[in-house]
Amino acid sequence: MAVVYTLLVLFLAVFVAGFALLIMGAIHFDFSNSEVPPGVNQPVKLRVLHIILISRAVVGKILENIGICSQISFVRYLQGGKPLGVDPKLFIKDMWFEKVPVRIYQPKVPSGSQRRGIMFFHGGGWVFGNLETYEKLCRSIARESQSLVVSVGYRLAPEHKYPAAYEDCLNATIHFMKNTQHYGVDPDNVIVCGDSAGGNLAAAVSHTLVGRSDLPKLRAQILIYPGLQALDFNLPSYQQNRGVPLLSRERAACFALLYLNGDALHLQEVLEGSHIPIDIKLNYRKWVSPDNIPERFKVRGYKPHVLLDCTADVSESGKRFCEPNLCPLLAEDAVIQQLPESFILTCEYDVLRDDGLLYKKRLEDNNVQVTWYHLEDGFHGIFNTFNSDWLSFSAGKRGLDNIVNFLKSL
Repeated sequence: MAVVYTLLVLFLAVFVAGFALLIMGAIHFDFSNSEVPPGVNQPVKLRVLHIILISRAVVGKILENIGICSQISFVRYLQGGKPLGVDPKLFIKDMWFEKVPVRIYQPKVPSGSQRRGIMFFHGGGWVFGNLETYEKLCRSIARESQSLVVSVGYRLAPEHKYPAAYEDCLNATIHFMKNTQHYGVDPDNVIVCGDSAGGNLAAAVSHTLVGRSDLPKLRAQILIYPGLQALDFNLPSYQQNRGVPLLSRERAACFALLYLNGDALHLQEVLEGSHIPIDIKLNYRKWVSPDNIPERFKVRGYKPHVLLDCTADVSESGKRFCEPNLCPLLAEDAVIQQLPESFILTCEYDVLRDDGLLYKKRLEDNNVQVTWYHLEDGFHGIFNTFNSDWLSFSAGKRGLDNIVNFLKSL
């Protein structure tokens, strides 16, 4: 019996040691392909956050390989977090808008007039994120701006491919705009807002609603480091920040493929730019081009990329990357000209930085009023840290303060 017990202990020790080595090996590999630039605010804290995220992904992959659950399911489970409990300043209620789950945050302080209403679409690459992940951020926006916030729990990829997330956000927004009187919200003061993939969805919804004569016009759109195109993953910011946490160039392309196709089979083609016919790329060159990026954003090691044509097996799926509801940067001028006042937040150390810069230029070229705030020491996903007191970043708080000030100015 003692021999069996000893062998069992040895087996468990070897398993745990192997498990730990596997995780450390994966972390070392990911670190060798990542970089925390010296200009990032609180770099050590970002490293710690990066280690946590890598560890989650590695454990999830191990569980997937041994058949317990998928990596995506495991990471989503951990993202649920601990419920925050009652907020003394807000009424919080879970509801459904047109079969879409939403969470409403309403200030308890009485208002002398109708409030502004904010439709909030969370980030997470269309694959991750939920109502809980953005609980603290939505509470902060509602409290500090004295607005009613509706957080939308849209369907996620790869189980639900494009346009599922877009349709959920659009349907929830239309439902809210038709029923603003039930929530004490001014129908002429509804704003769409989102970060990362949520910024993409906010822009797509905003574009669609400009053609709706049966609804009030949106008052504004707030886009927080949004992903707005999938034509060119070799723009300056994609090269300069390719390995900067929390979103690498490769993961950005992978998320786009999971959202569009439900898989990442053509990842290499997307990264090298051979996923779209060259004539289509040239057609959109007027809007998606390094030439439209201010020179000061190219000084950190940018090298022009040679345009490549695509192979036949990716041409059909590649063409879908040009749909404006997937890539709002490619909408026609007739749509862009009708968009509401806009707030765009970009971060210097973010692969998606140039998406925001290109969209800013398109809006300004079409006489749409734009408020732009750039976090010189910020990185992609900095707003995701609001749910953690000890891993929050001062740059993120500055960004939130600017968003709140913009809201109060409307």
